Amino acid sequence: MCAAVALGFVTAAAQPAMAQSKQLTLCWAAWDPANALVELSKDFTAKSGIGMKFEFVPWTSYADRFLNELNSKGKLCDLIIGDSQWIGGAAENGHYVKLNDFFQREGIKMDDFMPATVVGYSEWPKNTPNYWALPAMGDAVGWTYRKDWFARPDIQAAFKQKHERDLAPPKTWDELKEVAAFFQGREIDGRKVYGAYIYTERGSEGITMGVTNALYAFGFKYEDPNKPYHMDGFVNSPDAVKGLEFYKQIYDCCTAPGMTNAYMQEGLDAFKSGQVAMQMNFFAFFPGLYKDPNVGGDKIGFFVNPSQKEKATQLGGQGISVVSYSEHRDDALQYIKWFAQPEVQKKWWSLGGYSCHKAVLNDPGFAKSAPFAADFLTSMGMVKDFWAEPSYATLLLDMQKRVHDYVVANQGTAQQALDLLIKDWTEVFKEDGKI
Repeated sequence: MCAAVALGFVTAAAQPAMAQSKQLTLCWAAWDPANALVELSKDFTAKSGIGMKFEFVPWTSYADRFLNELNSKGKLCDLIIGDSQWIGGAAENGHYVKLNDFFQREGIKMDDFMPATVVGYSEWPKNTPNYWALPAMGDAVGWTYRKDWFARPDIQAAFKQKHERDLAPPKTWDELKEVAAFFQGREIDGRKVYGAYIYTERGSEGITMGVTNALYAFGFKYEDPNKPYHMDGFVNSPDAVKGLEFYKQIYDCCTAPGMTNAYMQEGLDAFKSGQVAMQMNFFAFFPGLYKDPNVGGDKIGFFVNPSQKEKATQLGGQGISVVSYSEHRDDALQYIKWFAQPEVQKKWWSLGGYSCHKAVLNDPGFAKSAPFAADFLTSMGMVKDFWAEPSYATLLLDMQKRVHDYVVANQGTAQQALDLLIKDWTEVFKEDGKI
């Protein structure tokens, strides 16, 4: 999942210059990984003779644009890199080509991909061998921090005097709050700074993609593992309530003013402008941050989402699917076959994409291939995701409202917010005939 803010402004990218007798259109969001895919796909065209056209739209328009395209059975997209949450609806509504027979025929094994990405991006129903996408863009929420600030002797000494431990990237949410509070309002290089940037956006998915990182760590679960759609005592468990309360505590004590409706881009801006000591965001943006002339290089560090009772982080990323309405289905399947190759996946990582293939991620040198590679690998081994039900959009907006009302608007208690969320979700599942 990851789908709501303008992070790029490329509306379309077409290539190559010479005309091709065959051409595919691939649809995705406009951001740095998409540009990397354009470069990578030149190899496909060179090998197959099939030209590639790209329809990339900003994250603000991504879901509306392409879900409308699918629901209207449009023929614009031959291939689509669709959000993880779309898989249930796309499968049940016939938008995606089921890939099982194709995978078997071509020797493409889902065991070659990280298990969490197969469940998250490819399977519907979940945890069944029914595949509607190939894992394409692995992603998860991680954290960046100002490594240069953490390393300053005066800051190190002040922190140790106050907390009787060395200042270091936090491993638990308790430590994260301690570090964030320490930096909140501190003056560095003549400028007031703030402790942490966290997601608060209400309109699409932002605050849900943020708060779940605390909820999962404290023990929140979407349902009873032994009784699907039974949520009481899991969504609103005492541990879940603590997690929601803790996220609000971070928001209240340790964030910059005015961040009441902020998501991915605002986090990047806050970090790049030197406002915050720590920032939650998706790993997809870390290559660009590392290259940033002002806060990258030796000034930036990375860490995995802190644990508490459990180790977990919010899944991002997407799978690549063949659109069932495409008039070029065979050529689109040929692209999937090409993209699944280990050597192509290795180049995908080298260009800035996040491969989900074990040949890349389990390579002995992977952890040292980028400053954030080891943390990405750890994170992809502990990801959890939101509902992927066909009614996910309604479920998501319900959570957005309940969580934002409590965390940002200061309405009611965490217990009340989660109790109301169960009520909302129960209505949805009853309408869907699930309970």
